Amino acid sequence: MYLPGTFIAIAACLALGAQELTPVDPPPADHFVVPPGTKVPLSMINSVSTKTASEGERIYLETVFPILANGKIVIPPGSYVAGTVTDVKRPGRLKGHGELYIRFDSLTLPNGVTRDFRARIGSLDGRAAETLEKDEGKIKSEGNKAGDVKVIGEAAGAGATAGGLAGAAAGHAGMGAGIGAAAGATAGLVGVLLTRGPEAILAKGTTMDMVLDRPLQFTSTEIDFGNSMARPHSGDGPGPLPSRKSQSNSQRRWPL
Repeated sequence: MYLPGTFIAIAACLALGAQELTPVDPPPADHFVVPPGTKVPLSMINSVSTKTASEGERIYLETVFPILANGKIVIPPGSYVAGTVTDVKRPGRLKGHGELYIRFDSLTLPNGVTRDFRARIGSLDGRAAETLEKDEGKIKSEGNKAGDVKVIGEAAGAGATAGGLAGAAAGHAGMGAGIGAAAGATAGLVGVLLTRGPEAILAKGTTMDMVLDRPLQFTSTEIDFGNSMARPHSGDGPGPLPSRKSQSNSQRRWPL
């Protein structure tokens, strides 16, 4: 004999099972979803450097390759992406690297449709001297230890030559060369200590991948670009700068 409460419990279990077996409705046919983890290739429109950038500064990029969903372009080339510099660290003297942290905040399609999000950088232009630490989202400038050693060595050599000539004139060529080398090395070291290492720079035209952290959903109306005005590709530029080690060394002045 079943008690009334038993029938209630059985009915509740059957209802719960029915809910679990109910299939999830697929998105409407006129909806297009770009899933999380999608990489969107971008190009820098402006330039940013650890020398001049500050926390909160805006960066501007544009997409350079179409992103599709269900066989239809939903993010065409030339869409705008805005980002923010979240932290800046200038390179130190003698050692250290310039460091930039950035995030991506919004996407604007050519027809004006906008989506807000928080996305991270997934890869950096292979031509750039900077390196990317993906776990932290940190863009780090190259080091210059070898260049510092070269500067000190060249200064010591120049000092030895000058000292040797002066010593020879006085009849003490060896002593003059030794004194000149020590003075030159000291001057070179002072020059290194007074000069910062290479800055981290994202130059106009630098390419990178943005990795989406959430799905972006659009309707068929929102991805209608028939009336969008065509415009020139504004991200064209020199791209990443060449290695700045040689540039930094050539700009140093030894206080001889």
